[in-house]
Amino acid sequence: MNEKHPVFSILDRRIMVLDGAMGTMIQKAGPSEKDFTYNGTDAPGNNDLLNLTRPGMITEIHTAMLDAGADIIETNTFNSTAVAQNEYGLGALSYELNLAGARIARAAIDGWVKQHPGTRKFVTGILGPTTRTLSISPDVNEPAARNISFTELAAAYSVALSGLVDGGADLIMIETIFDTLNAKAAIFAVMDFFEKSGRPLPLMISGTITDASGRTLSGQTAEAFYHSVRHANPLSVGFNCALGADQLKKHISEVSAAATTFVSAHPNAGLPNAMGEYDHSAAYMAGIIRGFAEDGIVNIVGGCCGTTPAHIKAIAEAVEGIAPRKPVADTHRRVFTGLEPVEIKDDSLFVNIGERTNVAGSAKFKRLIEQKEYAEALEIARDQVINGAQMIDINMDDAM
Repeated sequence: MNEKHPVFSILDRRIMVLDGAMGTMIQKAGPSEKDFTYNGTDAPGNNDLLNLTRPGMITEIHTAMLDAGADIIETNTFNSTAVAQNEYGLGALSYELNLAGARIARAAIDGWVKQHPGTRKFVTGILGPTTRTLSISPDVNEPAARNISFTELAAAYSVALSGLVDGGADLIMIETIFDTLNAKAAIFAVMDFFEKSGRPLPLMISGTITDASGRTLSGQTAEAFYHSVRHANPLSVGFNCALGADQLKKHISEVSAAATTFVSAHPNAGLPNAMGEYDHSAAYMAGIIRGFAEDGIVNIVGGCCGTTPAHIKAIAEAVEGIAPRKPVADTHRRVFTGLEPVEIKDDSLFVNIGERTNVAGSAKFKRLIEQKEYAEALEIARDQVINGAQMIDINMDDAM
């Protein structure tokens, strides 16, 4: 993470504002069926395709959000990975869609700033969650089944990322994460790309809490999610979508209490009603988010599903002048996470760690891994847990 990037100094001084819902605004703009056709392929509902067929429409949406007071504009690339675009038969367009999405946002900002000298706005390139999950089986009768691998997903993210960076993104956001392992595939792709290209950008990470349980779809609590992704040294960690601002606050508070990073929140305008509409008005939502700011739990705020330029304008006005949250000092805590965080302190009780899942220490485990007998290798870990191990040390570093 390049801490000399200008976004850091701005976040030290004030709360920044993210834009609102691209999908909501596209629906309001009313694209035609023809707009969702490309090279003879019909892809109804493929909003990212509008980057190629209706770039002017996307520019107008970005400009409306900038006029409303947004500091950070999200690219229209939520579904632009090959994995997601394969659902429409357009996976080969991934790089092109991301390149176009970033260029449109870049041009919108450059044009806006030219008319408003002295302002600073940023493009964040969006990497969405895709239509697959690495942690959960798509077949209820076969829990171990997966329809994509970590390597395949990381490769798809890498292609999308290259388009976003080439198109002029200032920041990158891995967004609406329901499966932390998907996020780790994206993080791997991002860190690998930044290292190999020599073009690092600040990384934003935003998960989503799926229901009142306060957990992601793959089962993690808000704090566990933060600790699972903090190794990426991100600019910010937060949550978006799924819940309205009123229901999201306690989860943002949980992350805020732990995070050494900045914290973001861009909730929905409430929960969808029976007609699929969002009921929270701009004033109501802004009032709740002002409470986030006054409680000192956020650095970046904005809107997700159902939020319009009116919502963003109200939010920007609501947080103006309120001091930003101060990140937690990094005390190098020893925190480990599964579905929940476990912190090992100097006064913690004895912790048993299973060591047999180690290719350097167990000939049997090494043989099973080399032969791709993963189910049997997993039994070694399971046996250690049954016999009292509270944590498992998985070591795949063969001969260092």
